[in-house]
Amino acid sequence: MANFKEKLDIVEGVRFVDENNLRGSRVLMRVDFNVPIDEAGQILDDRRIRAVLPTINYLLDEKCQVVLLSHMGRPKGKRVPRLSLGIVAKRLSRLLEKDVLFVEDCIGEKVKLAVRTKADVILCENVRFYPGETENSEEFAREIFNSVEADIYVNDAFAVSHRKHASLYALALLFPVEKRFAGILMKKELLAIQRILLNPKKPFVAIVGGAKVSDKIGALKNLLSLVDKLIIGGAMAFTFLVAMGIKVGNSLVEKEFIDVAKEIIDEANRKGIKLYLPVDCVIARDINSNDIKVVPVYEIPDGYAAFDIGPATITLFSEALADARTIVWNGPMGVFEKEQFAKGSYSIVSVLANSTAYTLVGGGDTDVVITKMGEQHRISYISTGGGAFIEILEGKELPGITALRA
Repeated sequence: MANFKEKLDIVEGVRFVDENNLRGSRVLMRVDFNVPIDEAGQILDDRRIRAVLPTINYLLDEKCQVVLLSHMGRPKGKRVPRLSLGIVAKRLSRLLEKDVLFVEDCIGEKVKLAVRTKADVILCENVRFYPGETENSEEFAREIFNSVEADIYVNDAFAVSHRKHASLYALALLFPVEKRFAGILMKKELLAIQRILLNPKKPFVAIVGGAKVSDKIGALKNLLSLVDKLIIGGAMAFTFLVAMGIKVGNSLVEKEFIDVAKEIIDEANRKGIKLYLPVDCVIARDINSNDIKVVPVYEIPDGYAAFDIGPATITLFSEALADARTIVWNGPMGVFEKEQFAKGSYSIVSVLANSTAYTLVGGGDTDVVITKMGEQHRISYISTGGGAFIEILEGKELPGITALRA
């Protein structure tokens, strides 16, 4: 695993579509149209579609033919009708105000015929309908390559670029290196993250929440090489509190990661980094209980679990963020889906929205909290990636990005 200080320049060697002459090319573009759909098959949130419109429109202005590849859900290599991208084609057509030709496959004669129609925008069927996609099959990648016969490959799917899948990795490698590009969304993502990795303005504060320490060990350890303060909230905080000898009732604790939490606490102390943990919390017998109390973290009774940070913790965290000039946030402070446990996360949103710091937010749940409050336009940058965002914070290379410069 690369350390931040060893691998700071995450955009080195990556070519961007808007900085090169692609005029008149046929472009094969990987996007992330894995949008949430309801039981009736209607799209609940089209932000992932809207996010790549700048790249598609740029390519159309350059007189390119754009052939789009995406996945939806986890069909496990089988054709699942409810996970078809047909509904996405209709929404994309409406957003572009242009006809989008939907092809009910991503390889073979149907695709070959579609590209010969000279349609400006073509959306192919879910690549995960084939097992070769998640297996990173070179054979499957070559079938796509031969079906589309594109001049250019573009990856604008940052959110899944931590997956070494065929349409993200093996397919890119079939194009000459000078014909592989990152899209405009990918460029925004990489430059936003680069800003916190290369000489961030100080003080730099990281806020890490969510349920599990195990999901974010690498990110926590690597952040200790960059930040001045580290705030830990959400259910994962209780593994740290147990590591400090505090009993936390029935709160979620990953017992197998208590020693890891101790290591992170010791490392923060050794480096002189201020580590902030909850001092009080909102507790209940279970997530649906109306028997809700606010108690100090060291007074959680047996039979109760913590589901949000309390008012004293909100004040503590807010004060820790007051002088920050760079803030990165991943993971909510509590079970925000329940209104009675949402105040902690909402309070952090308010602090970031009113801060003069550069604020970078990553992770689907964190994005949802901000959108619920209508504050998305007051955050410097909200990443479209959850897993990809965390893996970059861990110092890992993302296969989808590596393939662009390999």
